[in-house]
Amino acid sequence: MSSARELRVGLVQQPCVGNREQNLATSEAGIREAAQMGARLVLLQELHTSLYFCQHEATDLFDLAEPIPGPSTQDLSGLARELGIVLVGSLFERRASGLYHNTAVVLEADGSLAGSYRKMHIPDDPGYYEKFYFTPGDAAQREPSGDIRGGFAPISTSVGRLGVLVCWDQWYPEAARLMALAGADLLLYPTAIGWSPADPADEQQRQQEAWVTVQRAHAVANGLPVLVANRVGFEADPSGQTSGSRFWGHSFVAGPQGEFLACAGEGAEVLVVDVDLARSENVRRWWPFLRDRRVDAYADLTRRFVD
Repeated sequence: MSSARELRVGLVQQPCVGNREQNLATSEAGIREAAQMGARLVLLQELHTSLYFCQHEATDLFDLAEPIPGPSTQDLSGLARELGIVLVGSLFERRASGLYHNTAVVLEADGSLAGSYRKMHIPDDPGYYEKFYFTPGDAAQREPSGDIRGGFAPISTSVGRLGVLVCWDQWYPEAARLMALAGADLLLYPTAIGWSPADPADEQQRQQEAWVTVQRAHAVANGLPVLVANRVGFEADPSGQTSGSRFWGHSFVAGPQGEFLACAGEGAEVLVVDVDLARSENVRRWWPFLRDRRVDAYADLTRRFVD
């Protein structure tokens, strides 16, 4: 049996407003609170520097995008270095004129950029018009070291190899599996998901339970801890075409058997909990799912549909 290898992690769950500086100040306060409680890895929610602008389509909103490295990575880098933590942020990246991504960045404890991940699965649903704004992540990315890595590639840090994915990616078992196969120690999901206030209560409950269940299943199927940070609060649709979105929060940390280690509520909250990274080794010995995969029989997974 492997001995314990504990990592204290922190998740910052916050509402957002239409002011970048105010949002960053809220994030900073949460980061500092988590670090004060001993967190060595802190995860922020999806697009935490702004309102969730994808509820409607407007070309002037591309002005929210920024380069990486850029202003937000500079701010987050300074915090990571000052507090000695690994910090995962989520930004609207301007890669080039007319080319934008929904990108998670990982800042090392010395403030350096350990790596980034560009969201691979892009939704296009009422209130979530992300295909208008975001180009899917590349099949290969160049890390700061100069190495070329696959789109689903863990980012190496001083606290472990982080399998960082973003929001809509969390519904896809293929993404979680590929991160696990590439050696991730944890799966991390910065998220922005909520209900339509027009949906009946029973439908809202089904949506939230499905969201929790699928991510716990990624933990079970891969024998890895899962960290999920979601935003909270009501955000109106500026176009008036929908009822807006009430982000349901409920950020959580699950262990490698899907067990809840910590859960947040529906309000602003900083969640801090210890995760035993060595437990993944034990669980994978008891449930050797990776050993028993029939890799010779999965070719059809690369097809859109098996007619």
